[in-house]
Amino acid sequence: MTKFRIMPHSRLQEWVAEEKGYFADEGLEYEFITSGRADQHQDPSVQSSEGAPREVKQGAFESMEAGRACEISSACHWAVSTAARSDRGRMWGHAYSVTPSGIWVAPESPIKKPEDLAGVEVAVGFHSGSHFSGLQGLEKILPRDQIKLQFVGGPLDRMKLSLDRRVKAANVFGTPSYVLEQQGFRKIVDTTFMIGFLINGDPTDQQLWAYFNALQRAQREIDAAKELYQHYFLKELPDQYHSLFDHRSAGTGERLVFEPYTREMFERTHRWLIDWELFSPDQMGSLEYDKAVAH
Repeated sequence: MTKFRIMPHSRLQEWVAEEKGYFADEGLEYEFITSGRADQHQDPSVQSSEGAPREVKQGAFESMEAGRACEISSACHWAVSTAARSDRGRMWGHAYSVTPSGIWVAPESPIKKPEDLAGVEVAVGFHSGSHFSGLQGLEKILPRDQIKLQFVGGPLDRMKLSLDRRVKAANVFGTPSYVLEQQGFRKIVDTTFMIGFLINGDPTDQQLWAYFNALQRAQREIDAAKELYQHYFLKELPDQYHSLFDHRSAGTGERLVFEPYTREMFERTHRWLIDWELFSPDQMGSLEYDKAVAH
C-alpha cells in the first residue's frame, strides 16, 4: 500500500491528528504535502507595498484542474464539486467542513454596513471560496450589477493587501482573518462557507476511512480543549506576521462536519454556479452525483 499524501487546508485538525497519533492509531502511513497549496501566497507583486495589485486569474479550481500531487486535499465545495463533475478527482461524500469567513474593511474605512459595498471592489481569490462566498454573501444585499470583485490571489495575499491599505475590502477566512480582526479590521458581511474534500489517484477505502476517522477524533479533541492547539495557526502564517497575531485570542477556525454531502447539495451547488455563469462549459463537466461523489 502506497503512502497516503495529505494536503492540509489551513486548519487545526490535521496537525492535532498528527500530534496525538490518531493517524498512526488508524494504521495510516501518510505524509503532509504543503507545496502547491492554492491557499498560500501566489503573487509576487503583492510583496510590493505600493500600487494596485495585478489581477490573478488562478485559484483553487485551477490547482485541481492541473492536478494535485496528493491523495486528499480540500477547497470550497463549489470548486471541489465542479472538479469532481469534470472528472478531475472524486468528491468525498461522507463529510465536509465549514469555515468562518467575512468581508473585512480597515478600521478607518467609511464602509460601515453591507449596503456600503455597492460598487466597491472586494478582493477575492479567483475560482476559490472567497470568490463564490463573496457572491453568495452579497447577492441578497446588492443588485448583481453593484457587486464588484477584484481577483488578487490567496488569503495571505488579501491579508497583506488589506494591511497595506491597497484594497478597500477583502473576503478573507482562516488564520489571515484572525490577523485582520486583531488589527482592528471590521467584518461587514459574514461569508462563512462549506469546504469539500477532493480524492485524487487511487487511495483505498481503508486509507480514506483511516484519514477521516483520525480527523473526527481530532475534531472532538479540539472541541474539548482548543487552547492546547490554537498555536498551530502560526504554521499558516509567514514569520513576519507572527507579531500581529495572538493565537490565544483566535477562534477555532474551520470545523469538520461528519454528515453527508448529499445529492441535493451537489445539484443545488451546480445550479447556482450555472446561474452565475462562473465556469466555462468544459470546466463544468457532466458527471452526475453517483460517479462524481464517493458516497
